[in-house]
Amino acid sequence: MTNTTGKIFSVTTFGSSHGKALGAIVDGCPANLELNREDIQKELDKRRPGTSSIVSPRKEQDQIEILSGIFNGKTDGTPITGIVKNTDHQSKDYSYLKNTPRPGHGDYGWIEKYGNYDYNGGGRGSGRTTIGHVIGGAIAKKLLSKFNIKVFSHVVQIGDIKSKKVDITLIEENARENPVHCGDPEAAIAMEELILDYKKKGDSIGGIVETIAIGVPAGLGEPVFGKLDGDLAKALMEIGSVKGVEIGLGFEVAKSSASQINDEFYIDDNSSVKTRTNRSGGIVGGISNGMPIVSRIAIKPTPSISMIQNTVDIEKMENKKIEIKGRHDPCICPRITAVSESATAIIIADHMIRSGYIHPNNLEN
Repeated sequence: MTNTTGKIFSVTTFGSSHGKALGAIVDGCPANLELNREDIQKELDKRRPGTSSIVSPRKEQDQIEILSGIFNGKTDGTPITGIVKNTDHQSKDYSYLKNTPRPGHGDYGWIEKYGNYDYNGGGRGSGRTTIGHVIGGAIAKKLLSKFNIKVFSHVVQIGDIKSKKVDITLIEENARENPVHCGDPEAAIAMEELILDYKKKGDSIGGIVETIAIGVPAGLGEPVFGKLDGDLAKALMEIGSVKGVEIGLGFEVAKSSASQINDEFYIDDNSSVKTRTNRSGGIVGGISNGMPIVSRIAIKPTPSISMIQNTVDIEKMENKKIEIKGRHDPCICPRITAVSESATAIIIADHMIRSGYIHPNNLEN
């Protein structure tokens, strides 16, 4: 089982939904990066449950405990280990799932591949394991901030409701008043109402999350294997419930001509090379071109719903009805923004080191 992402700046995650703890081991972070518990905790707070009526009511505080990798308030070049203990898991909610795979979940594939499957809350396949992503992403974001690189995500669509503008302050500074994490205040209200409608019906709804990385220099990525957009797409696709990834215009290029979508170059007032448009999403030929890196992920509705569905009993080999119990998000999009930020930051941090923009050993060199 593969549990690690990144080549030099790497993140290995561990733990399960109802186990004792979850966490991550972050290796390859250079020494002398100022880092403290709060740097990681503020990112974890963005994805934790129980924060509003449109997310899972599971009451977890998700408090990070740092076990290694920091000395005198700075990274020391050794692996950084962080854990978050589970305190509000209710495994009794899932005992009836032992032999009945849930529609829309990975249960059946996991059973066929590994045989021994922790069905409590989805075990290692649960969205709760993204705690490890966020621990790694928090460290990556702190590292990137030293080079004036900023990564943020926002919800651009829930169901058929689309945002028409982006106000970053609405996303970052007013998170409690904007639980959907949408940068369009009017769309955010409509999205929240739609999510609550599906929640009342015992159903769920999907959407689209956009992630933007600003300040990324030109020259990250490789032209054949190891393309920046290839690594980024892989990292985003490996987030649970993501069923599609776009970079820049994405699938819109299929109905466009080159004259319509080519990003033309120019020299700006600072004698820097820029493009007049950014339809490529900041990556051309697998390599960053210095423009903002823009990606979008299509997120399916939460498969755990309270409506009665058809499944099978794989022990008795008979058809069966199932009604999923427990506490689940009526829409995953608001909380997945923290995870998509983290996945993006990890890949960019890794490529910054691989391309020589960040010293691999010591930030003070």
